[in-house]
Amino acid sequence: MAVGALARGIAGVLLVGLLPFAVYTVAILLSGPLLGLPDAAGKADVIVVLGGDGPARGDHAAALWRAGAAPRVLVTGRSDCAMVTERLTADGVRPGAITRECRSETTWQNADFSAPLLARMGVRDVLLVTSWFHARRALATFAARCPDLRFAVAPVAAPPFAEIATGPYGPAVLKEYPKTVVYTVRRWLAGLGVGAARAANAEGGQWTRC
Repeated sequence: MAVGALARGIAGVLLVGLLPFAVYTVAILLSGPLLGLPDAAGKADVIVVLGGDGPARGDHAAALWRAGAAPRVLVTGRSDCAMVTERLTADGVRPGAITRECRSETTWQNADFSAPLLARMGVRDVLLVTSWFHARRALATFAARCPDLRFAVAPVAAPPFAEIATGPYGPAVLKEYPKTVVYTVRRWLAGLGVGAARAANAEGGQWTRC
């Protein structure tokens, strides 16, 4: 009896100890189908590069620009606005083709603060560049904010599992799940007219049609 109880106790401890690792592993493995979207890169009027993972996103956007995906690039995001711009120009993008929005600090603000710039550009087709695990939330947020425009996403491909699990991507992937839920609710409320213009003013933006 004592041996059996001890064995069950050890099994319980192991289970509790291994559960977070199991959740972490599953979250990473499912990040592609649940959080990502297929690459839909095609011809667009402008490439919008979202901040947050500057070097990878900047390099990917530059490659798309060089391939003729769009004639213009809009960089949005405060944290790495300068870095992304530097990567773009270093990778061959003409400085005159780059527009910058360096105030936004969230995906919601990325869309909100980019809206008046997209309106002034007179664009119709927009290609979003972001990380694979951020693709679904980014696309839904921009599409909700600018319903008159057509959006597609060209995500940076996911690195190997080991690189995700042992590097900064792992925690970012884990945080993306609750963020996706929060943004889904927020878009639903905005669709009901709750906090649309009010949210823009609260975050320092202006409710401008795209």
